[in-house]
Amino acid sequence: MNTNLDIKPDIKISVNQYFGIDTDMLVDGFSKKNEHVPEIDKDYKFDRDTTLSILSGFAFNKRVLIQGYHGTGKSTHIEQVAARLNWPCIRVNLDSHISRIDLIGKDAIKIKDNKQVTEFKEGMLPWSIQNPVALVFDEYDAGRPDVMFVIQRILESDGNFTLLDKNKVLKQNKYFRLFATTNTIGLGDTSGLYPGTQQINQGQMDRWNIVATLNYLDFDKELEIILAKNKNLNTTKGKEKVSNMIKVASLTRKGFIAGDISSVMSPRTVIHWAENSEIFKDTGYAFRVTFLNKCDDLEKTIIAEYYQRCFGEDLPESTINIKI
Repeated sequence: MNTNLDIKPDIKISVNQYFGIDTDMLVDGFSKKNEHVPEIDKDYKFDRDTTLSILSGFAFNKRVLIQGYHGTGKSTHIEQVAARLNWPCIRVNLDSHISRIDLIGKDAIKIKDNKQVTEFKEGMLPWSIQNPVALVFDEYDAGRPDVMFVIQRILESDGNFTLLDKNKVLKQNKYFRLFATTNTIGLGDTSGLYPGTQQINQGQMDRWNIVATLNYLDFDKELEIILAKNKNLNTTKGKEKVSNMIKVASLTRKGFIAGDISSVMSPRTVIHWAENSEIFKDTGYAFRVTFLNKCDDLEKTIIAEYYQRCFGEDLPESTINIKI
């Protein structure tokens, strides 16, 4: 990791101009970007409430937790806000393989002056809190208990971090920011949709200053996004096809929430479906290779029925003469 981040915000950014939200709010940002700043997606569409929550996190050093079903674009939302602020942003996925050592650091053997020595190598957490970085924990409700207690120590905006391995107390950088995304709201998974998620200590939940909920996009906004990514489909016939694609996706989301199927089409999946339909010149085949082939065999009949209901035709067989 590059540790030469001795920088601070030096410009004010108009929320109205950069995010299209009707407000006079100004947010600190950086005039220059570095290697840790995400790339801007010019076609990205911001959800007003979620964007304001994230911006409040950046502007007022608030800890922001975003909850919602997978595929709603929670992490991407944070990244795209950071991209427009030129704010360095690092994502860490808290799956079951991430341990306390991964976050804090560990002893490593090095050769120094032709001698073998042991030095402590800081992990992602000590590095992040000492720099003007937005640290994003994905799948926050899937973190191991030992990892969650480590994170709890930095949830206070002025909380110092004691690095016992080096007998050192680390002070948070003034422009360090902390975000997290989660499928559940810290009470565990009562629906059965997200196995592997954990209940989050309520003392820790209380330390999150802002909790935002991001749901799936409404029809018109999703249509706008997909057409922006697939400009060749921005015709009367193309809009009709994409509209039917979104209707299929909506049925998978309802089926997923109801527990009928275990796979769901995110807006990202619909974008890929639209792109693949242009590559293969066949909407049904593109649906198979984009989504259906990822699904449980026992659920494919239900999902094929979703396709039939929206397109008014049975899903074609999987063989095709590809024309590229």
